[in-house]
Amino acid sequence: MTPKLISAAASSSSKHRSLGGTRLPSNRLDLIALGRTPLHLGLSTRRITSTDLQIAEATDELLAKEIPEPDESPHNISLLRGFKATIPSSERNKTRRRQMRNVDAPRMGLKKLGLHARGLLMDEEEESSRSVSEDDMVVVNNAKGKGKRRARESLGASVALGKEELKRQTEEILLDKENIHIRRALLNNQIAEITYKINNLTSARSELEQNLLKLQEDELELDDELEGVHERIEFEDNLKGAGLGQDITHSSRRRKGPAFLPSEHDELPTGVAFLTFSSHRTPISALDFSEPYGTLVSASSGSAEEDSSPIVWDLLTASEIGHLRGHRGAVKTLQVEDHVCLTGGEDGSVRVWDLRRVGDDDDLVNVTGVNGSGDNAEDKTSNGIRAGESTEDDDFTLTDGPCARVLEGHSKAVTALFFEDNCLVTGASDKTLRQWDLTTGQCVLTMDILWAMSHPHPSSLSTPDTTLDFSTTWDTFGLGGSSDFVGGVQFWGYGLVSGSADGAVRMWDMRTGQAHRTLIGHTGPVTSLQFDELHIVSGSLDKTVRIWDLRTMSPSETIQFDGGVTSLQFDSRKVVAAAGENAVRIFNRTTRQFSGLSTNGHTESVQCLRYMDKYLVSGGRDCAVKVWAL
Repeated sequence: MTPKLISAAASSSSKHRSLGGTRLPSNRLDLIALGRTPLHLGLSTRRITSTDLQIAEATDELLAKEIPEPDESPHNISLLRGFKATIPSSERNKTRRRQMRNVDAPRMGLKKLGLHARGLLMDEEEESSRSVSEDDMVVVNNAKGKGKRRARESLGASVALGKEELKRQTEEILLDKENIHIRRALLNNQIAEITYKINNLTSARSELEQNLLKLQEDELELDDELEGVHERIEFEDNLKGAGLGQDITHSSRRRKGPAFLPSEHDELPTGVAFLTFSSHRTPISALDFSEPYGTLVSASSGSAEEDSSPIVWDLLTASEIGHLRGHRGAVKTLQVEDHVCLTGGEDGSVRVWDLRRVGDDDDLVNVTGVNGSGDNAEDKTSNGIRAGESTEDDDFTLTDGPCARVLEGHSKAVTALFFEDNCLVTGASDKTLRQWDLTTGQCVLTMDILWAMSHPHPSSLSTPDTTLDFSTTWDTFGLGGSSDFVGGVQFWGYGLVSGSADGAVRMWDMRTGQAHRTLIGHTGPVTSLQFDELHIVSGSLDKTVRIWDLRTMSPSETIQFDGGVTSLQFDSRKVVAAAGENAVRIFNRTTRQFSGLSTNGHTESVQCLRYMDKYLVSGGRDCAVKVWAL
């Protein structure tokens, strides 16, 4: 249906009319012809008015057109019908029926209602005068033409409704119901349209908020990258000042942020394990690497008969370099910095390895302890094992193989260690912490956790009643025994933080060897921790990661996971954790959302992890080591 344009007949003798200075034929014009007509709107001397054009609509066709309606609306309703259903005159039939049938009840005052409620009677005249209001009165003309006011009720009672009137009222009622149905459909359509607009606005707002968070994350990433570059510059300056190769224990601190440009990893598939190392035969217990595309060391939890010695990998070529053989039993913890690796084992010893020597002299290692004593001390050349040369210090042995030093002092398995420069702190299942000088191999300080538990510092946040029974804790969580009593250690300057199986996070002064504060909150053993200038982050088998504010010494945030946390690492943007699942769990500290790394990933739960820059390495109970791009 197209509206047709005709000229307005101003006079019967006129055959043409001027339209903005252009003469048009008096017969009908189509829309295309009108579109070509030069209309000098507002520019000509005479303004165009409604008399210049007339539009003749095909009224019958227009009114017969159906309007689109929801499923619940009546069908076959024309545009005119829909218009009539919404105008005020659609209520006229209802008003007429109410007047005729006296639908409106007489008004009753409060006084009459009260009298009826108390059972009192009123005079008939008073009752009649009070029961009929002014609105319920109508005027009826008598034979003399004079009007007499009568109650509407008497009028309705005196008029007998015929069959035609009842039929008419039936049609009117059905029509009114149809009008209500149409109005309801229109209101529902308006509500649906508003809801749709609200959803669109909400979606647009969410997208803008995500963009804002992305900008915040980009800013934090740039801050981390800048800090990493500054640390790299400082490290290079220290190397130039000290001379290369003078001390194998020199170490840049474990980087908090990226030290390499993200562009190096842009071509890697993000969120996918693009490398898999599967030489281990038992679950992975510990791992660490020096830098992206650097050297990786991974250890498994097998027995000595299963050859659970750590394996050294080249991440650049994705190849195996060699083994670190020497521990009697599995390696529980390790740390890699540059070409130096420290390992702590079930035999209670700590070994210092020079990774540059791995491969060529892989079999020339030392299994002796203090003063060269050990299981193979009498036959130091059997099975391809050769002892090294003794130094003036009897507390460690120097060898020609990759094992440079052996530190012994703990009576049980070493389960946590952290070193920086020439200072090393270890934690063991004998419930002690030891501080070592790596230049001399001497233990310079011993910290007793049991003594700290029984003698809490006055400023400590813990009480004896709030700590866990560590003797049964690990059995309760299904790990068997109480082997890993110390779950994690880290220090900076003279400040040391440790996490243990009693669920406590303790802060120590390394100058006095005293625990000056204990942070209580975990209900399970603390398995891992890390801290920076503002926060301590601890993971526990109670399925939580707690972030402690160093300024207030209180937990500022608790992150709930689905399984016990066995390893974690964090920065200003995220917390990455191994929490008893096959996937690596990532908590975004900005958006408060969880994500996971599972594509081409582990088939059993992840046990340990380590990431640097956008490069992450994880080890699982499936005996595999996976390399990811974040």
